[in-house]
Amino acid sequence: MNPTSSAATAWSHIASGDGVSRAIAMFLLGMSILSWTLILSRSLFSWRASRSLGAAMGGYWATPDPAAQLASLKQADRCGLLLPMAQAVAGVSTPAERTRALREALGASRRSLQSGLTALASVASTAPFVGLLGTVWGIYHALIGISASGQASIDRVAGPVGEALIMTAAGLAVAIPALLAYNALVRTQREILIRLEGFAHDLQAPASERQQTS
Repeated sequence: MNPTSSAATAWSHIASGDGVSRAIAMFLLGMSILSWTLILSRSLFSWRASRSLGAAMGGYWATPDPAAQLASLKQADRCGLLLPMAQAVAGVSTPAERTRALREALGASRRSLQSGLTALASVASTAPFVGLLGTVWGIYHALIGISASGQASIDRVAGPVGEALIMTAAGLAVAIPALLAYNALVRTQREILIRLEGFAHDLQAPASERQQTS
């Protein structure tokens, strides 16, 4: 089928529908825009984090001076995931304070890394049902129109019902990229979190011990 013709048919169905059908279509459009915004922004963030973590950690441990270490991280840690942890232990002497500070900083870095994933998962799980709702409502609206016209032949039913099914396809078109991107981002971010947790574990040692082992 010609894509232009398909788009025209979909638009014709939406335009001929009632307020509920148009609201559902606009809601799906909003979910699609949100989904692709999150996919692009979080993929770029994860890519930059993966690229910069190795150099940032290497530069940090290669620098013996604490002030120079923080300066190195500010320059190399492009996503700001390591710097909060290094700043949290700067000047902290007791193990309990260091552990508490690192736990809070690691939590902040984790939240920054995983920002947007919940919304992406919500789009992936709900968009098919929103599309199905649009289809059910469209079929109901089409059958009411056919009943009012008094002509219930297959030709009269097939067209409106087929157009209503476009909403289900639209819901899947929104959900599938969101689901694939969510799974890919979770896998990438799991690897990043392992590296962040390793960095936090190394920071738990007192400064004197870190200098001896670096």
